[in-house]
Amino acid sequence: MQLLSKTVSWIFLPLFMPIYGLLLTLYIPSQEASISNTSLFDLPDGLKTQILFLFVVFTSIAPGISFILMYRRGLLSSVEMDQRKERLFPLFIMLSYCILLFFLFWKKAPDYVLPIYIYSLPLTGAIVAFIFILLTSRFKISLHAAGAGILAGYLCAFGGNQIVFNAWLILIGFLTSGLVLSARLYLNKHSPLEVYLGWSIAFLITYVSTAWLPFLF
Repeated sequence: MQLLSKTVSWIFLPLFMPIYGLLLTLYIPSQEASISNTSLFDLPDGLKTQILFLFVVFTSIAPGISFILMYRRGLLSSVEMDQRKERLFPLFIMLSYCILLFFLFWKKAPDYVLPIYIYSLPLTGAIVAFIFILLTSRFKISLHAAGAGILAGYLCAFGGNQIVFNAWLILIGFLTSGLVLSARLYLNKHSPLEVYLGWSIAFLITYVSTAWLPFLF
């Protein structure tokens, strides 16, 4: 169980969760309920590749390299950021990259030319990172749980806007969440409060930001 829990924790790192959500919704058939909205599945393959590339760079590679450099310079005691206070600057880095990605899409494809989800995911990441910066002053809130909450919230929000949709995608989101939360609790990395609060906040923010983003800009 120890090895399984560690494997689950590495496979479902928070940095990877937006990528998993995009892969599931870009390449599995779906159809938007509103004909005025562009379907993710119907995007040209070349555009899908470009979108995925930008997400991989800004939400996985760039933050990951930043964290490794911080560890090598002694700013982090471990790459898992076990100390609560060590998480503040990495969270700020994640916040910065998410904001950059959001405004990159907004600048290059304004007025929601792309499907709303392309804008909502980085915005969600930025909001979650900001709230977790505030909460980290008191809790070592689970970032893994937050990543799982983002995945589940994204799939639920996406499914609610479709007339053609594979409902088992939502099941995947909740099963993944269960695995991640169980792994973090089994490894004794967090208290139940830190795990469940992290997941709930991320789920709620993701769902709401996707539903209300068009009214904010």
